[in-house]
Amino acid sequence: MPNTPRRILLAGATGLTGEHLLDRLLNEPTVEHVLAPTRRPLASHARLENPVGELAQLLPALSGKFDSAFCCLGTTLKQAGSQEAFRAVDHDLVLAFAQRALELGARHLLVISSLGANPESPLFYTRIKGETEAQLQAQGWPQLTIARPSQLLGARLEPRLGERLAAPLSQLLPGKYHGIDVCVLARALWRLALEEDQGVRIVESDELRKLGR
Repeated sequence: MPNTPRRILLAGATGLTGEHLLDRLLNEPTVEHVLAPTRRPLASHARLENPVGELAQLLPALSGKFDSAFCCLGTTLKQAGSQEAFRAVDHDLVLAFAQRALELGARHLLVISSLGANPESPLFYTRIKGETEAQLQAQGWPQLTIARPSQLLGARLEPRLGERLAAPLSQLLPGKYHGIDVCVLARALWRLALEEDQGVRIVESDELRKLGR
């Protein structure tokens, strides 16, 4: 019998993947409560708690007891404006959220990383993702699931030109390089949340597509 998460902490609920994941969580009858801090208000729901503000400032005040935490935080260099600002979100904020989730009792963290994440990568983006993965592992999670999706496919409120241009090509690529629809990714994350394996699991994009079908 799978260990079903009932109380969930979610970061990044207004992002492309996060909004699909939140919708899935709120439609799961076994989920009793979702705490999703965001910068802009979410649609109200009986099982949703939605503190509004900057996540870094909200983290210390978050309270409750949680089974699992999902981290869908992420930006781009263009959006962030500098390497330092990018690192502040995709590294520092991710680690701070994960640490707070651990303090609130979560035993399973599921985090969205990136295809090619490697702390030794010569590419800044994948190097930061790899460094973040390594430091999440050092936090001592009983269960840590790292999802490494390829190009995300789905309509954003604020379209990213680079993603829009790359999306058709990504659908022609083989294996883990093939683009993944955000609805599929959200389903895969939920199925991974039901797994009882302890330790660290890294899930590449081709496996995420299979899990999310």
